[in-house]
Amino acid sequence: MTSPHPRHARIHVIGAGPGGLICARILQRHGIPVTVHERDAGPGARDQGGTLDLHADNGQVALREAGLLDEFLAQARPEGQEMRRLDPAGALTFHHLPAPGELFKPEIDRGRLRELLLGSLRPGTVRWGQGLDRVGGPARGPRLLHFTDGTTAEADLVIGADGAFSRVRPAVSAAAPVYTGVSFLEAWFTDVEARHPGIADLVGQGGAHAADGERGLFAQRNGGDHIRVHLVQRVPADWITASGLTADDTDALRDRLLKSYAHWSPRMRRMITDNDGPYVDRPILALPVPHTWEPSPTVTLLGDAAHLMPPLGVGVNLALLDASDLALALAGAATVDDAVRAYEAAMLPRSARNARALEGAAEHLLAAD
Repeated sequence: MTSPHPRHARIHVIGAGPGGLICARILQRHGIPVTVHERDAGPGARDQGGTLDLHADNGQVALREAGLLDEFLAQARPEGQEMRRLDPAGALTFHHLPAPGELFKPEIDRGRLRELLLGSLRPGTVRWGQGLDRVGGPARGPRLLHFTDGTTAEADLVIGADGAFSRVRPAVSAAAPVYTGVSFLEAWFTDVEARHPGIADLVGQGGAHAADGERGLFAQRNGGDHIRVHLVQRVPADWITASGLTADDTDALRDRLLKSYAHWSPRMRRMITDNDGPYVDRPILALPVPHTWEPSPTVTLLGDAAHLMPPLGVGVNLALLDASDLALALAGAATVDDAVRAYEAAMLPRSARNARALEGAAEHLLAAD
């Protein structure tokens, strides 16, 4: 099959996360038709996660190409760039306060960013409730997409923007995420100024990190008077089930955590004991470094589907930059094949450099000053 011109291609993006949506937005700005498929039943089907810091040298570059940078800056929280480092007693050992007008990496809630991106697309671009089961068809195309609702679609290009457990990835790579040895247990705090003033005071308007060499925590202010705390531990991936518990056994998990963090000060331990609702288990996974594959004229990957890394503020920015680079390559190429090759020639080495720089980074969250 001859690779088509991008304007005449059937381009399907799998995943309506930030990367998939901004790719679709930039393609539409350049007159290239695109369809996005998302397994969620609708935009409000589930919590979208915490806050994101979008960097001036990658995430904001993509937003500028999408024509959305001004809208992002109008909704972002520059005060979220504040960063604190605490010791286990709660004493401040490092403090960065953003300067007036500093906009290198302002914060925005993931849900708010998704609303911004969704609102920028043409009606009907996203097909909700369509989780991908598998990619079929010959490597030269057309590809046949099999969805979990029983429907199918033919594609000249499939863009895997479907995260860590991508259903697109097997079409080009046998790689699978592996556990890094470090796990986050997420705790939520709501109405923090009124209900959790001590925690609000410790965290400030941005993020706060503390560790003792064996365990740590990272707390981050979200919009809407919320704080999320990630309790960082070096544990087996199945540590909860191996203890005969589930993530919903809040009291039992809290008891285990209090024993582990017993030597931390009472006010720091409030970030363990005072959470609103159950914990969320988030084992930290990563793909092999480097993660590469033979070029395919009909399938490519971006974001976590291509280069899953620890959640340390880099992943979403690289996903947005990937999406922008791919969309612009498609806008400027004579064929889809040419565009995919040009995109991957830049993306894969960049991903490997960033992944190498972050190898072992999750362990660093356990390191004391």
